[in-house]
Amino acid sequence: MDYRLIALDIDGTLTNSRKEITPRTRYALLEAQRRGKKLIIASGRHPIGIRDIADDLMLSRFGGYIMAFNGGRIIDCTTSQTILSKRFPAEFLPDIVNVLRSSNITIITFDENKIYADNKVNDYTYVERDVIKAEMVVTDDFVSTVKFDFNKILLAGEPYELDEYQKILKNRYDGLLDVYKSAPYFLEIMPFGVSKGSMLHMLLDKLGISREELVAFGDNYNDITMIGYAGFGVAMANAETEVKKISKYVCESNDEDGIAITLEKFVL
Repeated sequence: MDYRLIALDIDGTLTNSRKEITPRTRYALLEAQRRGKKLIIASGRHPIGIRDIADDLMLSRFGGYIMAFNGGRIIDCTTSQTILSKRFPAEFLPDIVNVLRSSNITIITFDENKIYADNKVNDYTYVERDVIKAEMVVTDDFVSTVKFDFNKILLAGEPYELDEYQKILKNRYDGLLDVYKSAPYFLEIMPFGVSKGSMLHMLLDKLGISREELVAFGDNYNDITMIGYAGFGVAMANAETEVKKISKYVCESNDEDGIAITLEKFVL
């Protein structure tokens, strides 16, 4: 198969345990683009937290794409224009805040440049801030502060408490919102039907490219739909068990140049 698109999760996939892209992986991805392949960086992150990586991999030069907010927003790196965006249904926000009122979980969302968090800030909240490297605004009245359009809500907290509230929120918003983990300490709340897999489907339709021509790499729960959708879905050796189960191939870990080795074997 002549694979034309390569979709890449960031944390635990594209970057190693030190949050770095290794030289071998960077070379393989640049070489793939030089040969006409397009890259899609598909992450739960805000675009601000993706752009430096996109620049390092020269996506604007080679015509790649940023898929931010788990697919909630897709940006053409050549033009820097948003080509697809799914707005979060803000009418659910007051109820979500109320459900989480007695928890120790931080509620987070994002505008174009900043992170907004309620006043239950915890250590995991700062993990998100430090990854994105954006200003964080902490507010005592989250609902009144968030009067802008946004793409997702992120919950940050202890894994055991997020597991408890994941069940509550999934039952409460079944068929209305999607709720899934992106890390043990992060729970994503998305517009219903918005995932990396569903939005890749929309992007490929716009590009006139079939799913069989797509390679996708990931490691965590929010990568499951993307890996399942791709013609060649690859789980990292460090991936969650559920991710490995739905993948077509399990490669070396993110600390062992898994992406580079797989591209060298099947794509380059």
